[in-house]
Amino acid sequence: MDFNVKKLASDAGVFFTRAVQFTEEKLGQAEKTELDPHLENLIARADCTKNWTEKILRQTEVLLQPNPIDHTGARIEEFIYDKLEKKLPSRTTNAELLGQYMLDAANEFGSGTPYGSTLITVGEYQKRLGTAEREFLQTSATTFLTPLRNFLEGDWRTISKERRLLENRRLDLDIGKARLKKAKQAEAKAAAAPDFQETRPRNYVLSASASALQSDWESWDVETEPNTISEQQKLLSEEVDKAEHELRVAQTEFDRQAEVTRLLLEGISSTHLNHQRCLQDFAEAQATYYAQCHHFMHELQRELNRCANAVSTPHQSATCPNPVSAAFPSGPPSPGTIVPNSASNKPKTLSMEQTQLPITGTRKAKVLYDYDAHDSSELSLLADELITVYTVPGMDPDWLVGERGNEKGKVPVTYLELLS
Repeated sequence: MDFNVKKLASDAGVFFTRAVQFTEEKLGQAEKTELDPHLENLIARADCTKNWTEKILRQTEVLLQPNPIDHTGARIEEFIYDKLEKKLPSRTTNAELLGQYMLDAANEFGSGTPYGSTLITVGEYQKRLGTAEREFLQTSATTFLTPLRNFLEGDWRTISKERRLLENRRLDLDIGKARLKKAKQAEAKAAAAPDFQETRPRNYVLSASASALQSDWESWDVETEPNTISEQQKLLSEEVDKAEHELRVAQTEFDRQAEVTRLLLEGISSTHLNHQRCLQDFAEAQATYYAQCHHFMHELQRELNRCANAVSTPHQSATCPNPVSAAFPSGPPSPGTIVPNSASNKPKTLSMEQTQLPITGTRKAKVLYDYDAHDSSELSLLADELITVYTVPGMDPDWLVGERGNEKGKVPVTYLELLS
């Protein structure tokens, strides 16, 4: 307990001394050791990185979770699961919830009614959009938000701690310099001061007792005074030596801490490279998500148009047909089926092998993203592969005919990069 009290008193004294030094520096009454210009630049760069990382992280979270209440709840839930060391369950997106509501409503109204069938169609695509959104949120959190948050909660805290230690070492160094300066001034002043000489009154009549006192005084003046001056100079010299030793120790600790801080601050360059890769991953996740959304909405529009045409045609069912390509049917007629040759009964669509329309603009194209064919009229794609594409008259402008070896089928334009 006694040791702890002494240590507490010592720490309080050091804190008070540093506070006095810091205040005098702010008031211009004390000298301040300036840091190396390179170190100053690294500190300014680190502060800039920290400030902008906080802003980008906060705004990205707002972008991915616009509702502040939902955002706060998500952060609390994430914090709890992280402390419990459990995997965070996937959250249902608003689009998925909307799609489920539409499907439930269709069951109430009847899936065979026009309204019910339309609700089913739109609801299914809303759930697809919600699934794509959830995957985008998970990918963005893993590849972008987590690295930024790890920097602020990990690396930056370490850098801040070492910078505080460096500031304390600098204050100790300046305190040592000031103490040595005062000790040398006191030593020089003592060395330059004249020897003390006792003066007596001129009309001093010596008596027998006075003669004895004079004898004692002269004896002290000759023997004691030189010893006192010598001891004082010795104490001042020892004080100078002690101040010089403390200054050397403070300088060594300051240099060591400055080197540690410099190495940590130079690591900001690696942080920038890491954040650059995270930005590329985030942009790629956004591009994939928006391409999926565009594709789903385009398909939804086709389905709704097909539903509207089915309702307006009296000979067809009022319910929406299954998603089948308007330009290319899913397969050839079944065996034994007679296909009329008259113009009035001629099928409106032909299979791709039967289509003999002129080809226009045959080009090479690079596939940007993976694509899974939804039916036999479409062609599945793999990212970065090269295929041949062309269009036919009357074809939907958002689609092209793609060829890869002996395989042929429709491909979405948004998944391709046309080459010259």
